[in-house]
Amino acid sequence: MSTELFRLQGKTALVTGGAHGLGRMIAEGLLRAGATVAITSRDAERCAAAAAEMTLLGRCIPLPADLSTADAAVAIAQRLREAVGKCDILINNAGKTWGASLEKFPDKAWASVMAVNVQAPFTLIRELLPELRAAGTTDDPARIINIGSVAGMRTERLHAYSYAASKAAIHMLTRDLAGDLASDNITVNAVIPGYFPTHMTAHMRDGDTVDPQLLSHIPLQRLGRPADIAGIVVLLSSRSGSYITGALIPVDGGLVGCG
Repeated sequence: MSTELFRLQGKTALVTGGAHGLGRMIAEGLLRAGATVAITSRDAERCAAAAAEMTLLGRCIPLPADLSTADAAVAIAQRLREAVGKCDILINNAGKTWGASLEKFPDKAWASVMAVNVQAPFTLIRELLPELRAAGTTDDPARIINIGSVAGMRTERLHAYSYAASKAAIHMLTRDLAGDLASDNITVNAVIPGYFPTHMTAHMRDGDTVDPQLLSHIPLQRLGRPADIAGIVVLLSSRSGSYITGALIPVDGGLVGCG
């Protein structure tokens, strides 16, 4: 029974930004659970190489794309349609950040960050609604999982103003869409990661050594691991998560819940 609860055989997932970082961790977790996974990345070579490596775990399809415009999101939905013809699980993970002091934070840091972090997920959801509606049933809904951030739930002093605002926006968009799509047998949830070993935390790490000040800030005293983020996404995507929608779920070592 426990194995059946987390199986994804026969399911197809799209993971944006799935060639590296959190997206790669998520894509590998879905593949191990039995899903077919399509990944996007701005870098076509990196996308192809990552998909080739992950093919050892299951069928992985590279769909290189720069999701900084609505047109690009429309195009990737069509390419997924042509490549696999269905979508059971949509993971909106691709993201962009911008850091600078308040005095030097530029106006150009707003449109581009909001486009990738908020508009592209919305456009992909809208464009893939026919596939998601076709995939969902009362007992086994289609799944949309938006990747948020603790920066959108609490003040982290990152000086990434447009990023934090965009993540707060995707959290609220998740709740709005969950209510609108429940009757279509589509669940919508947000996973809210804390600090993981990705390029966004590279300045806080020296190889395997993590800034002690950062660790002291996290109640569980460690960075997140691939299994931590992959596990919650597999849970939400599988039979075990079929009765969860509109949830904002921190995976952060206690930052939100213990703060």
